[in-house]
Amino acid sequence: MKYGVIVFPGSNCDHDAYHVISKVVGQPVDFIWHKETSLDGYDAVILPGGFSYGDYLRAGALAKFSPVMKAVKKFAAEGKFVLGICNGFQILCEANLLPGALVRNKNLHFICKHVKLRVENTNTPFTIETKKGEVLSIPIAHAEGNYVCDDETFSELEENGQIVFRYCNDEGEITDEANPNGSRSNIAGICNKDRNVLGMMPHPERACEDLLGSTDGLKIFSSLTKTIEQIEKR
Repeated sequence: MKYGVIVFPGSNCDHDAYHVISKVVGQPVDFIWHKETSLDGYDAVILPGGFSYGDYLRAGALAKFSPVMKAVKKFAAEGKFVLGICNGFQILCEANLLPGALVRNKNLHFICKHVKLRVENTNTPFTIETKKGEVLSIPIAHAEGNYVCDDETFSELEENGQIVFRYCNDEGEITDEANPNGSRSNIAGICNKDRNVLGMMPHPERACEDLLGSTDGLKIFSSLTKTIEQIEKR
């Protein structure tokens, strides 16, 4: 098993993701520079948070042209696993690996705080160690986390079970007050139809150790690791 963490100019959560995979999850992991053109030898790659290319033009809009993104598309098409966190989610949407877009927060401010997420779908490689309806405490840190999509796309997301996480209150209720950025239907994370690509705005790598106030984010990484282990045993 081997993970890769893709590094774009402006990535700033790459070392956080690397630390979690190597020290907490305990699996081999490499940094992958954005100019690389092959992902051969990896089982899963992480597109970390940050400000790729300074978020010029639009968050993630320039990173989609990096050479590595062709390899990411090929990687995903082969059924391998891709996790985009915050800026990584934005890049996946800009690269059309996930539908919709992330735009400026409703209040136009950068938001950094712990939020509650309700698990909507446990039938993904990233959530097999969670329970449907489970409430997770995971921080956000973004200015452009407002998920938008047209009505047709939204209907498809609901019908196909592609909505993986929604912002909720402490009791797991989906309310306007629990929505930190204005995302449609409180969406905090979605997957593709094949379930092997996940994008989420909250930072699970910042909630993997007690010292950080929550270990709920570890369930995403441990779920993915368990999935890969199961595949390797076949």
